[in-house]
Amino acid sequence: MNMTARHTADATTVEEGLAIQEERAKFDSQAATDLAMQNTLLTPRFYTTDFDALDAIDVSPVREDWDHLMERMRSDPNRGHFKKNEDWDQIDWEGMEPELKAEFLDFLISSCTAEFSGCVLYKEMKRRGTNADIKELFSYMSRDEARHAGFINDALREAGVAVNLGFLTREKKYTYFRPKFIFYATYLSEKIGYARYITIYRHLEANPDKRFHPIFKWFKEWCNDEFSHGEAFALLMRTDPKITGSFVNKLWIRFFLTAVYSTMWVRDHARPKFHEALGVDIDWYDQEVYRKTSTIACQAFPMELDIDHPRWLPNLKRMERAVNAMDAAKARGGVAGLAGRVGAGARAALAFVALYTIPVKPNRVPENVRMEPAY
Repeated sequence: MNMTARHTADATTVEEGLAIQEERAKFDSQAATDLAMQNTLLTPRFYTTDFDALDAIDVSPVREDWDHLMERMRSDPNRGHFKKNEDWDQIDWEGMEPELKAEFLDFLISSCTAEFSGCVLYKEMKRRGTNADIKELFSYMSRDEARHAGFINDALREAGVAVNLGFLTREKKYTYFRPKFIFYATYLSEKIGYARYITIYRHLEANPDKRFHPIFKWFKEWCNDEFSHGEAFALLMRTDPKITGSFVNKLWIRFFLTAVYSTMWVRDHARPKFHEALGVDIDWYDQEVYRKTSTIACQAFPMELDIDHPRWLPNLKRMERAVNAMDAAKARGGVAGLAGRVGAGARAALAFVALYTIPVKPNRVPENVRMEPAY
């Protein structure tokens, strides 16, 4: 089969992109697929929701901004971008330092799973819906996420550890989230993804000697897709003021902000060699990503977390230690391991409560919710 004839970067629909992935599945790795199949506190999950409720959304209150965003997504500015070209350097995977290789592969597999999780959710909305506005949005977002996942899988395939994405679709456990929770979690995921990718991209732009893999060269256009997807969810939330305005929902927003930020901290600190190779201090990097994300999220959320509060960093570090202790106890097994997991779980919960109860900074959401990438 001529594998250069069809590529996910050129696919114009999610169905076409997934068909190409199925063609390539025979090259994929069971070990990578098994890792992507895991469901833990830190691994990306697959989600399902109330698709009828999503289909009933009326975008009339945000019609002008909606049409402008759809026009941009319809133009498909990144078609053909996410594939190897002359800028793709050859990587000596066998010569890579073993710990760095393990952490980098974990990063790629996790990123691939997260991108594909979005693809699966958005594709299902496109398939089930009847609302023309909502179906159009999710057709574009699922198309983009399929390209991202396919591109990461191309990078993994070079190392012989690509993920069988079709198998994930059929076999991975799905978690049900109410639509508003999908909005909070996915908006944050897309915006924090933008902040992460653009921070790395700008750092490597200034320090090209630290670019140990060519995939980082593609991060600018990648993060702009993430930004656009976040804009879509900001508009969806704006269609119903209660989603971000009621007292209970403000508590939920605060919960998701705390959960997403603390999960990122623990996950990033589990990859010290990866960040060392990039020349990035993990504490600085995470705080910088939080700062960008918090500034951006003020477009949609009526509060932001106080990441400079004296309790912030100490309790993130407590959370990190507790999660590491849980992993060690799980590996130990037996009664002692179970007791260790319970104790560590309690310490992680206390750290989360300490983070959640830090006073937040109130924010007045602007009238014009649409934004453009600014970093």
